[in-house]
Amino acid sequence: MRTDQPRQQGMDHWKGPHSKIISATPGFEEYRQIHLTEANPGLWPAISGVETAIPVDRRIDGVAEVTFTSVLSPLSGRKQTKLAYKDEVNVFRRTLLYAGPPNSARWYHVADPNEKEQARALIYLRRRQDVNTGAFRRFLTDEIVPALANTGMLKELRTQVFMPWNQRLWNTPNVAHDNPTDERFHASLILGFTDGAARRAYFASDAVTTLSAKLPAFVSAVHAYEVAEALTYVKHGKILPNYHK
Repeated sequence: MRTDQPRQQGMDHWKGPHSKIISATPGFEEYRQIHLTEANPGLWPAISGVETAIPVDRRIDGVAEVTFTSVLSPLSGRKQTKLAYKDEVNVFRRTLLYAGPPNSARWYHVADPNEKEQARALIYLRRRQDVNTGAFRRFLTDEIVPALANTGMLKELRTQVFMPWNQRLWNTPNVAHDNPTDERFHASLILGFTDGAARRAYFASDAVTTLSAKLPAFVSAVHAYEVAEALTYVKHGKILPNYHK
């Protein structure tokens, strides 16, 4: 968020006027905003050789997740995207777009929007430089996902694997897009829990300890954020009259 105005002012503009611009974009399967808590030092326990403490100067305030109905959908939304370009400066200081190829986002279990008590964690993974993309993706699919799903503690599980970051994909005017190579991410996870207590219990569990022992061979950073709220504006291609948390 911009730092020359109150953070909440920016979050409210993003949730309200900016969301209306984005929601009207044709070709969306889903559009969600994930608002992160202001204080986010990192939920993942310390791991030797892996960055789990989130640097203050690169801390993320929130994430907009968009999935398309088809590979051609981004072309149909170009007119509306221009409006989003112009409005970004009213909200954001820095924006970074991570894109994934078709079928790279997987929804293993999606929470029921009518369940009121929910808590989530957003996790970003940075691949080790000596690990190739194929091996990293197999590790995510074959090791991380089963380790998460088999705990029985999750109400929601989503994964995304990214293509190499390219500033030209989202180069909005008057907003920073600096993203050094050694600070880029290669995948993300959304974990959903019944409530905050269940989230805390998970990160203190033996399951996380066991998974942490496997991470250093493939991952150089695990940034686990506490989610304040997740808002769904477009679902199955339809704009929701009242967005769901």
